[in-house]
Amino acid sequence: MASLPVYRWRLAPEGLATFRQLRALGLRPGGSPVVAQLERPRRRREPLVAYLYRIDLARPVRPMTPAKRAALAKANAARRICPECGRDAGYRIPASLGMCTACAYPHTAAA
Repeated sequence: MASLPVYRWRLAPEGLATFRQLRALGLRPGGSPVVAQLERPRRRREPLVAYLYRIDLARPVRPMTPAKRAALAKANAARRICPECGRDAGYRIPASLGMCTACAYPHTAAA
């Protein structure tokens, strides 16, 4: 099995882009395979890795339909409701807590 070519940070050839770069251009990988990887060195840690896709094989981003927009709004609203007290927290409840901060830390909310 052949391995992917590895390029250093800022030295990738023209015609390749990361997922975020494709998104900034209004494109998506569209099922095309990863053709290379980019490594950004870090001190005393493993390098950061980004996968590169060919820009010429990328497809346009699918537009947001009204049904998708409504489903996304409903999902985001559900993540704001505290399962403990049932109130809208006004923010997305962190998965690490599983409840709003007032329920998770009742001794600090009373002060």
